[in-house]
Amino acid sequence: MADQRRTVAGIACGMAAGALWGLVFLAPELARQFSPLELTIGRYACYGLISAVLLLPRWRALAGRLGRREWLALAWLALTGNTLYYILLSSAVQLGGIAMTSLVIGFLPVAVTVIGSRDQGAVPLRRLAASLLLCVAGAVCIGWQALAIPEGSSLAVQATGLLCAIGALLSWTTYAVGNSRWLARLGHVSAHDWSLLTGIVTGAQALLLVPLAIGAHAAPPGGAPWLHLLAVSAGVAVLASILGNALWNRMSRLLPLTLVGQMILFETLFALLYGFLWERRLPTPLEVLAFVLVTLSVVLCVTAHRRPAPRRAARAVV
Repeated sequence: MADQRRTVAGIACGMAAGALWGLVFLAPELARQFSPLELTIGRYACYGLISAVLLLPRWRALAGRLGRREWLALAWLALTGNTLYYILLSSAVQLGGIAMTSLVIGFLPVAVTVIGSRDQGAVPLRRLAASLLLCVAGAVCIGWQALAIPEGSSLAVQATGLLCAIGALLSWTTYAVGNSRWLARLGHVSAHDWSLLTGIVTGAQALLLVPLAIGAHAAPPGGAPWLHLLAVSAGVAVLASILGNALWNRMSRLLPLTLVGQMILFETLFALLYGFLWERRLPTPLEVLAFVLVTLSVVLCVTAHRRPAPRRAARAVV
């Protein structure tokens, strides 16, 4: 019963994190006049500042629990899960569109689940085969129409967007696996504090990118566009980075890595939903089928992780 409650709580956290993370796919469209580098700096500078303010009251006690290895891990996780990932994701959205990017990111559960199946005590990969097949089928359905080159977009632009999306997939897969394993080791650091520490390190990385952004892109005239960027960056930082990451880290401690991978599907589903709202259209029959396939994939994965209750132990307790 306790394991079942942990699973339900973990899935709820995963769904909520996916709903918040899906918003990051909209940000590049909401601030299209800014480059992916500037969007990354804006989002993570806000994330770092808010994280520092929240951690300030207990900074000394928390910093004393961290050694050199933990700080190096935070730097690597901040790079792969935030800085590099969001530069690549924003580039993919602006070059190839939300649907194509969602297709590629939709393969995250497959990558993370396959890697997680090698962990000690993990559910064997053969028991996850049906779930993974449905996941792949759903991801293909989601982006099938996006594979056709839209009018006004060249093959080179579409191909560049696809490569950026694949890079984002590899970057975040590295983060998801590494972050889950570090959280398992750090029993003395809460999931929320680990998220805020990641935010501080990510904010420092964002500041290092400022000179590069100044030299690479001409700033839009007037102050209104910058206020718009600030609003978008602050909103994404609070909702996706602060709240979304806290929920994700909480989920990572409640669920095994093979099931953690499946939870990433909710980010794809919510990103598509927000995309439909932004484009003011209903999903096509193929996209509805994708929703069904992806949902069935998660249900089958949850079923594969259920373990029969030990009857003898239960009788002994009674």
